[in-house]
Amino acid sequence: MHLNLLRTAGALAAAVVVLAGCGEAGSSGTEAPPSAAAAGGAGCAPVAGNELVVLTDDKKLQNTDNVIPAVNKKAASAELIAALDRVSAALDTAKLIELNKAVDIDRKSSKAAAQEFATANNLTAGIARGQGGKVTVGAANFSESATLGELYSIVLTAAGYTVKVQQIGNRELYEPALEKGDITVVPEYAATLATFLSGKVDKNATDPSSSDLDATVAALKSLGDKRGLVFGKPSTAQDQNAFAVTTAFAQKYAVSTLSDLASKCSGAATVLGGPAECPQRPKCQQGLVTTYNFQAGRFDTLDAGGPLTKNALKQGTISVGLVLSSDGALAAG
Repeated sequence: MHLNLLRTAGALAAAVVVLAGCGEAGSSGTEAPPSAAAAGGAGCAPVAGNELVVLTDDKKLQNTDNVIPAVNKKAASAELIAALDRVSAALDTAKLIELNKAVDIDRKSSKAAAQEFATANNLTAGIARGQGGKVTVGAANFSESATLGELYSIVLTAAGYTVKVQQIGNRELYEPALEKGDITVVPEYAATLATFLSGKVDKNATDPSSSDLDATVAALKSLGDKRGLVFGKPSTAQDQNAFAVTTAFAQKYAVSTLSDLASKCSGAATVLGGPAECPQRPKCQQGLVTTYNFQAGRFDTLDAGGPLTKNALKQGTISVGLVLSSDGALAAG
């Protein structure tokens, strides 16, 4: 992620990378934003409901954390990259949400969910076979990464490789293994990895990640050249910080974007929920203030896109909460 506040330590880069957004880039601020009852409006009180919806980040506060295959350069081949690109081409955020729902809510295994997706999307039809050989697909220690790893395994197997999927842990563990060639490929997130690699190449460098996908990927490829890594095509699927409300809240107050939220809901009645560090993070409450001029009446300390935040939204104790854009709880229906 840019720096996902919501991701595990794997989303933390060499320089405090936090959910590139508020899930795991941002440096901490020095003070919390104003408590914002001073915004002058009445605000928008929470509205309970079982369905959640993400508000569109229309001013592009968050960095672009598109899923992208990262590959050890020495092990890369045209056929291997082409196979991985099949996954990128088939994947968008809505489908990633459904994959996460299948695993995290419906309790299917990552392998089963990936196989169902591959079948439904004809992922291996007409795939070109490579030279073969052994390939190790790495995955981070959260379910989405594991499922993406299984998708990579399916297309690489179809391309003639003998594949092993290995869950390794956080980015600080699996990225060096990728550079060394102990693993061949790992599903990554463009902005977060760009920030991470930039910190390894030059700790004093400006963070190269941004809300511009082309610029972020160009920076990522340049950094990868210095670390022995190459990349497939990015998917349109993103796992980044996002702000969610209940559909009932969105309908009651007619809000669909963060600009709507700021213009209609700044004020005393509005309750923002998220992790303790959110008020100081440039991709969380601080960013909502500076980019959107959104002023919540109160901030409730909960968790980073986890069950506390989602339950608080559903139960009507917070108006808006920080989530990850690919959370299975955001599945329609």
